Amino acid sequence: MSLMKWRAFLGSPFCIGALALALAGCQTNDSASSAAGLEYQHQALTIHEGDSLRIAFPGAQNLDTTQKVRTDGKITLPIVGEVQATGLTPAELEKKLVGLYSTQLVSKEVTVSLVSSSLTIFVNGSVGRPGKIVSDRPLTAFDAIMEAGGFDYEKANMSQVVVIREEGGQTKRYTVNLKDVFDGKKSEPFYLKPFDVVYVPKKFEWF
Repeated sequence: MSLMKWRAFLGSPFCIGALALALAGCQTNDSASSAAGLEYQHQALTIHEGDSLRIAFPGAQNLDTTQKVRTDGKITLPIVGEVQATGLTPAELEKKLVGLYSTQLVSKEVTVSLVSSSLTIFVNGSVGRPGKIVSDRPLTAFDAIMEAGGFDYEKANMSQVVVIREEGGQTKRYTVNLKDVFDGKKSEPFYLKPFDVVYVPKKFEWF
């Protein structure tokens, strides 16, 4: 299911029931859930869609600009045109821009700073306030659920929380055990990516 379909689907009146059915058809990658979260933890400072960037050229200040990263992950800059920014750290983008502007710059120096960041996540299922969450900081699956009003403790299956993610052109599913947090057990945080869907199923709900 495409990302745009997920957004439309989340706003439909049949969201929860349809989501349960859709999960059955998603690619399952439960065993990689911790690895995926840890990998993203190290990527938390990379550039994402919706981020605002200040790009400065100390040797050519006429090129200075502030750019908002588009949904396709690109920014549009003077002279060089479109540049892919998502997935890079500010330092990596600086290096990339030095190369692209090499013939234009006397001083081989570019500074990229993150002005503001926006992370959009969708939370549904057995939580207090299902819906969209927008954050200016990295979020874990647990953080997102707390932002959505916390678990519905009478209904929520906290050990089978599902994170649905568009990755490599595929819709993937990761299962995260958040009950360990409440049981005081050691648990690695699962960091979310932009437009992830976090679904908290009901107890005894089968897919």
